[in-house]
Amino acid sequence: MLAEKPRPRKPRALAFYVTIRRLKTPEHPIMHLPSAIPALAAALIFTLPLGACGKKTSEQTVLQGETMGTTYTVKYLSDDLPNPPAPEAVKKQIDGALEEVNRQMSTYREDSEISRFNQMRETRKPMPVSADFAAVTAEALRLNRLTQGALDVTVGPLVNLWGFGPNKEITREPTQAEIDKAAAQTGTDKIILTQNGKQATLAKTQPEAYLDLSSIAKGFGVDKVAGELEKLGIQNYLVEIGGELHGKGRNAQGEPWRIGIEQPNIVQGGNTQIVVPLDNRSLATSGDYRIFHVDPQGRRLSHIIDPKTRRPLSHRLASISVVADNATTADGLSTGLFVLGETEALKLAEQQNLAVFLIIRDQNGYHTEMSGAFKKLLH
Repeated sequence: MLAEKPRPRKPRALAFYVTIRRLKTPEHPIMHLPSAIPALAAALIFTLPLGACGKKTSEQTVLQGETMGTTYTVKYLSDDLPNPPAPEAVKKQIDGALEEVNRQMSTYREDSEISRFNQMRETRKPMPVSADFAAVTAEALRLNRLTQGALDVTVGPLVNLWGFGPNKEITREPTQAEIDKAAAQTGTDKIILTQNGKQATLAKTQPEAYLDLSSIAKGFGVDKVAGELEKLGIQNYLVEIGGELHGKGRNAQGEPWRIGIEQPNIVQGGNTQIVVPLDNRSLATSGDYRIFHVDPQGRRLSHIIDPKTRRPLSHRLASISVVADNATTADGLSTGLFVLGETEALKLAEQQNLAVFLIIRDQNGYHTEMSGAFKKLLH
């Protein structure tokens, strides 16, 4: 979900402010996203400039701000431009683009497009929606089909029922009758998206249908910011919003942007599990090892709800990172594949040539696996 303040959750993950700390050696500035990283980025992720020693460096601009219940960081180079824009102007354009995403898709704003749709009780009445809102919804529906229903942006009633929504935490486990009632309100068949002609529309087939694009909208925000930078002629940049990233071109040392993924529970500065170059690619991570409920019986409940079982997840997958051409797709895929679990996620990744990196719980702690497409990125 999108918001202007820290949020209790998104459908698949709680959203917290990210603490960004810069650790500098004489040669290498390193941006770390430490243990306060949002649960959607359950693995520790940080930019890792490599091979900078002895190389001429370019001046890098770093902009930071708050959006969608977390923070953003944008790093870019503009010294190759004849008339580089002032950082203040760039930040204003970025903030404006992110504010527009919030106006469209924040469930915490009563006057947003998505909130007005959720409040609507008429069925089969087309509601005009913006092109961006329609595009994100369309991608969510496509990924729902690709992940065999695992990514479900209508699962909000179940998320709320289990205490991970904007309402108060639960004091008891929901009854089967309550679960069945909430589940009856979910399913992508409850919404109708029409994109024919100039004006896109969205309608409901059931009055209580509830749409929540949290599992994909943050990635869309990354893509929007990247688009704003490109409009300004900036071609070398890294955009990060709450752990979702898109990198293009080169960093200040003239190297590709490199993202390190560390195993859960390894402290900041620990051994990097894997390093991924991002050259016009995006990286998104979903996981649940940091954020969960302990119910009145003392059981650990994942904050991510399986649309098929209608209950919190209980598999061994701690986190999954996805590399894709854009952050919208990477964000949605990371959620859907995480819901599927390690076996089905890896199987689907191989079938669809998806680049994924998995961190899996085992009796010794954790181990990792990766798809063939992900391995190719490392060579």
